[in-house]
Amino acid sequence: MPLDPALRHPLMLPDGSVLPDMVHLNRVIDHPNIQIGDFTYANDFDPPQDWAARLAPYLYRGAPERLVIGRFCQIAHGVRFITASANHAMDGLTTFPFPFFDPATREGYKASFAGLPDTVVGHDVWIGHGALVLPGVRIGSGAIIGAGAVVTRDVAPYTIVAGNPARLVRRRFDPGTTDRLLALSWWDWPPDRIRAAVPALLQPDIAALERQAPQV
Repeated sequence: MPLDPALRHPLMLPDGSVLPDMVHLNRVIDHPNIQIGDFTYANDFDPPQDWAARLAPYLYRGAPERLVIGRFCQIAHGVRFITASANHAMDGLTTFPFPFFDPATREGYKASFAGLPDTVVGHDVWIGHGALVLPGVRIGSGAIIGAGAVVTRDVAPYTIVAGNPARLVRRRFDPGTTDRLLALSWWDWPPDRIRAAVPALLQPDIAALERQAPQV
């Protein structure tokens, strides 16, 4: 398994070409408000020129919030992160942002949105086709987001959620196994150690993975 986070396109096809639809996101996104860990990839059947705008269309440079995605995440076609700057003020009689269209009032209006919450995705999270993640949500490591889900609230580690709004389908593992996985944090291991641990990662035996853990 060629674990190389520097690759723009991580998947090589049998003919030796790469799959252009799939990218390591931190190789194609350079945005001051977006932080993405190594090996996290996205797949899109219509690959964009601007991956940041495709994934987080309302997150402008210098916005008061960030999108943070961990390592080894898997993001399917059509996933969108609606970050907090997309919100409109709701304390008046209208939500129409009149001040934004007037240069004399725009900066003051923007300042009223300071301190918006970040949207944070942990490590080894699988986000299914067409899922929508709403502002300020935090998704725990190892979670699975079902296709078409609308995620309106935080998702616990190693749980599966689906639906609109997304609700718990089931926990992937018992609480003890979840705690052991989070303690192992295999996504932070050196690449050679992760490569050696792949057989253990692909089976449900937590003890086998623990035996592969780097010695402290």
